[in-house]
Amino acid sequence: MKTKIDPEILRAVCTAEKITGNKCYIVGGYIRNHLLGLDSGDFDFVIEGDSLNFAEKVADLLGRKRIIKFPRFKTAKVVYKRKAIEFVSARSEKYAPGSRKPIVENASLYNDLSRRDFTVNAMASRVSETESDEIIDFFNGIDDLKRNILRTPLDPDVTYSEDPLRMMRCIRFASVLNFKIESGSFEAISRNINRIHIVSVERISDEFFKILSSRNPVRGVYLLCKSNLLKELFPELTDLQGIDIKDGVRHKDTFIHTLKVLYNISKSSEKPQLRLAALMHDIGKAKTKYYRSDQGWTFHGHDEKGAEMFFKIAKRMKWSGDITEYVSKIIRLHHRPISLAKEEVTDSGVRRLLFEGGECVDDLMTLCRADITTANKNKLKKYLENFDQLSTKLIQVEEKDRLRNFKPPVNGDDIMKVLGQKEGPEIGRIKKIIVDAILNGDIGNEREPAMNLLKNIISEKKV
Repeated sequence: MKTKIDPEILRAVCTAEKITGNKCYIVGGYIRNHLLGLDSGDFDFVIEGDSLNFAEKVADLLGRKRIIKFPRFKTAKVVYKRKAIEFVSARSEKYAPGSRKPIVENASLYNDLSRRDFTVNAMASRVSETESDEIIDFFNGIDDLKRNILRTPLDPDVTYSEDPLRMMRCIRFASVLNFKIESGSFEAISRNINRIHIVSVERISDEFFKILSSRNPVRGVYLLCKSNLLKELFPELTDLQGIDIKDGVRHKDTFIHTLKVLYNISKSSEKPQLRLAALMHDIGKAKTKYYRSDQGWTFHGHDEKGAEMFFKIAKRMKWSGDITEYVSKIIRLHHRPISLAKEEVTDSGVRRLLFEGGECVDDLMTLCRADITTANKNKLKKYLENFDQLSTKLIQVEEKDRLRNFKPPVNGDDIMKVLGQKEGPEIGRIKKIIVDAILNGDIGNEREPAMNLLKNIISEKKV
């Protein structure tokens, strides 16, 4: 296989092979992507011998002083031109019960490739500057690539039990590459889902966000659900499944609706955090579902409940404060534009949406448009027309009133100075009166009218 590795890296690896006398193979994702015609970011090499010593020789030839070594795992990494070059000794791995940290022993290239997750990642090729070496394919990975199949090299129960993160990787590859999962390899996921809890939430989240960022996130989430991994990780989502019928009144399957919203959002945005918001936007419905004979199915407060639930999910998954705040805000506000679009759009309602949405307003509107999933053509046309009117009104009001990331022109210090007293509940109440006046359009979003109102409030003792 003629490689497309950076010539300087290739020259250094080939020279190190001659110096050490250890055979070197490029393996894994690079081979897979090369055969698929895709670019590869990093390079993984298997060394038949001492990988740490080999990495030192390569680093020296490339003029790199820093080498990241993991002697216990016989692994070393060199970074060159922002490319990670990883070297590992051909090895076998054994896992103690309840652990993902392997006991590593030297082994043959065959044994090394057999321990890999999927056949399409278990191919290798000798590294050469001048000739094309044949691909070493012990497990028919080339055939699986041609058939777009994901299959484990060995017994999938063993593969997943030893490293449960591979279950997430399986679904991630299916989502990213649009591959089918071989039936035995997929069925084994359901038998091993309880093992996922020995994996750190950080590693799980990394795979989960790669699924959301893929070209087909709906397929990834569907496979997570079908394998029961979704129920293990996010039961709040699987609780949305099912069609409710009472007194002949039917309500749609909210989980199917959620997948439709995720599909719509993935066509208009590649932002993983917005796709996450689309996936989570209705999680509060399972907890707020109620049937009334005079109203049918209701979900009052599902937006606030959903935001509250997401905070707990984010804490459980150790997601960043930025993700938590962004997604919870969109969940909390996601019904607001829909409610506004159903009525005559007022400047006051738009001002409040801009004020509360801040920098999230554009993404909020994108989500709300994606949330329109009705199959009724007349309703769809009406909803989209109303939504377009709201979008136009948002632009007009924002240009006029400058309310995105709005900060009142009068702050707490101003109020305390005019009032002649220190902090207290009165300060907050006065500030709210001024903010409401601006949002209602009673005064402009400027300091002079805000100060005049402040003085009037105090003189008229409206506090």
